[in-house]
Amino acid sequence: MLPLLRAAGYDVTGTTRAASKAEELRAAGITPVVVDVFDAAALSAAVAAARPDVAVHQLTDLPPGLKPELMAEGLIRNARLRIEGTRNLIDAAQRAGVRRLVAQSIAFVYAPGREPHDEDDPLISSAEEPWRSTMEGVVTLERLTTSSPGIDGLVLRYGMFYGPGTGFESAPGKPAVHVDAAAQAAVLAIARGAPGIYNVAEEDGTVSISKARRELGWDPGFRLRDSALR
Repeated sequence: MLPLLRAAGYDVTGTTRAASKAEELRAAGITPVVVDVFDAAALSAAVAAARPDVAVHQLTDLPPGLKPELMAEGLIRNARLRIEGTRNLIDAAQRAGVRRLVAQSIAFVYAPGREPHDEDDPLISSAEEPWRSTMEGVVTLERLTTSSPGIDGLVLRYGMFYGPGTGFESAPGKPAVHVDAAAQAAVLAIARGAPGIYNVAEEDGTVSISKARRELGWDPGFRLRDSALR
């Protein structure tokens, strides 16, 4: 996502919890800020200092390589981030006058029913962990993003990631999306599309992506190697 943002002419501030990663961001042309999203005061100060027009919420807290033995705890941490972290980020964004928020969600949590699912279809519900926490996190993130006063919120429901850095060379399941195409969708959503929810996945019959194609101008076949950035 970072090279696409820079190529589009955006001035970008990127957050990380790890000071060791700050230099990686700086080397990519990004202004780094070391901050923990759970530290509401520090996050609010960081957003106020950056004075962004748009915030892009791609925060996750999952284990490296999605190792199966670590996923149960990771999903619960991730749910907390989607709930508490999203709330802190939106509070900070509202105080700083941010006008638009693009947030990451997931497209593989639709309740069983006719396919392809569109964005108005119901999501699964579960009383058992880790799905109970996962769905609480997804629903809260999407509600906060799309209903917070003063902010035009767009939710991108991504398919399962594959491609560089994901640990998967091909689609690990359905629906899926290549990370390059997912990044393109987020960059497009910064300037295009009405507030609301968008499925961002490949056309494998699982979810409908006609809304993202139409309103964002998104291409599920986009790859960085084929773009002007190659």
